[in-house]
Amino acid sequence: MTRLNPYLNFNGNTKEVMEFYQSVFGGKLTISTFKELKMASTPADENKVMHSMLETENGVVLMAADIHSDHEYKPGTNISISLSGENDEELTGYFNKLSAGGKVGQPLVPAPWGDKFGMLTDKFGIQWLVNIIGKNH
Repeated sequence: MTRLNPYLNFNGNTKEVMEFYQSVFGGKLTISTFKELKMASTPADENKVMHSMLETENGVVLMAADIHSDHEYKPGTNISISLSGENDEELTGYFNKLSAGGKVGQPLVPAPWGDKFGMLTDKFGIQWLVNIIGKNH
């Protein structure tokens, strides 16, 4: 099954934001920091949230992360669309089609968490994240 859901970015307060949304919608919240995933390139990023996901009992999925210190935070443009699932061929096809005429920010490559991951901005300026779940999950 392929999932399409919003992915929000914040500037150091993602944990607070996602705990608030959990109090509103209920569900299971998972949070991983840059340090836990060995992706902190500066001490300022260690305790920032690299990835969080709220999954509710009725199927609502909301993801969020803090921006890395080497990126600029722009309120109002801090949302992307996330496509995720297990079908490598299907999701790679979406990635390739969405990137046509746009700009690939990160090619679709193996990620430190065991999945394949890529980022792009389509020709209309919409930011997309594609995550293909690895076989070990």
